Amino acid sequence: MSDTNSKIDIRTFSKSELQTYFKSKNHPSYRADQVYQWLWNKGVSSFEEMTNLSLELRAFLQAHFEIRNVTNLHAQKSDDGTLKNAVKLHDELVVESVLIPTEKRTTACVSSQVGCSLDCKFCATAQLKRMRNLNADEIFDQVKLIDRQSRTIYNRPLSNIVFMGMGEPLMNYNNVLKAIEIITSKEGLHMSPKRITLSTSGIPKLIKKLADDNAKINLALSLHSARQEVREQIMPFAKKFPIEDLIDALQYWYSQTKSRVTLEYLVWKGVNDTQADIKALLNFCKKTVCKVNIIEYNSIDDDKFQQADNATIEAYVRSLEAQKVTVTVRRSRGKDIDAACGQLANKSVNL
Repeated sequence: MSDTNSKIDIRTFSKSELQTYFKSKNHPSYRADQVYQWLWNKGVSSFEEMTNLSLELRAFLQAHFEIRNVTNLHAQKSDDGTLKNAVKLHDELVVESVLIPTEKRTTACVSSQVGCSLDCKFCATAQLKRMRNLNADEIFDQVKLIDRQSRTIYNRPLSNIVFMGMGEPLMNYNNVLKAIEIITSKEGLHMSPKRITLSTSGIPKLIKKLADDNAKINLALSLHSARQEVREQIMPFAKKFPIEDLIDALQYWYSQTKSRVTLEYLVWKGVNDTQADIKALLNFCKKTVCKVNIIEYNSIDDDKFQQADNATIEAYVRSLEAQKVTVTVRRSRGKDIDAACGQLANKSVNL
């Protein structure tokens, strides 16, 4: 909550807390239910829009509370239809979110932190200082914004959500799960949790916690190397998290959820393009229930990382398929506007 001279952000209240507050002010609890629906299902930005409340009650809410909605500064459109949003938060900080359209679906790629807590060398976002975690309502607002864009531009609702924007979602665990709870609830957007994918760079104890908390979402792991020494070079934080600990966490995840993990894998020249790298990945896959998504690398103007040639990618695919591992090669969307994986770095803020 804010100090006594400031209004309270009403979306910090849970539904039960809102009901308790209304009762304490001698308002019936169903009014709290109505307000909650306006906030999360309809996503209003002002109390004046809550038209089934009396003018007196709306004035009371206006006097005591505020709704800290995000503001979309602008959206850049890619040649392939991808939209990158520069989203301003209540404290003037900015994050980016992306609408990714295909023929049959629209996906929202959302951010969970301003900057990032980790230090992956190949990711533009990781070069930014982590300023703070996003609140659940700020995550929700990104989703609601992209849902509206999808309905307006493509005449269909948002179909999927990926936590693959700025930040490491597991380092903002409570707010991310609260946002997912609201997004999937009947009083929120009522999306199926199976249409939501959380992508993590790999924090074993939090992967296990996600399983224990009975998360019904999909899990993706940014692996990029199954050799500990290589992973530490490209993702220095991995020194704290040995490969065997990751394998153990993924085994636990599957034992609790029966949901296989997607391994996200970039292949670079001179980094992870040898037979030893392929063999290590095959061994990793044998120990986990997974599928592999080989991702096209998107340059961040660092000569140390260059996309491997097609022959190397094909060698990975052949080896994985020979071991009956499901593998796909994903081409990036929105590269021309720096909206592809690993490119979100708030460059558009200064345009």
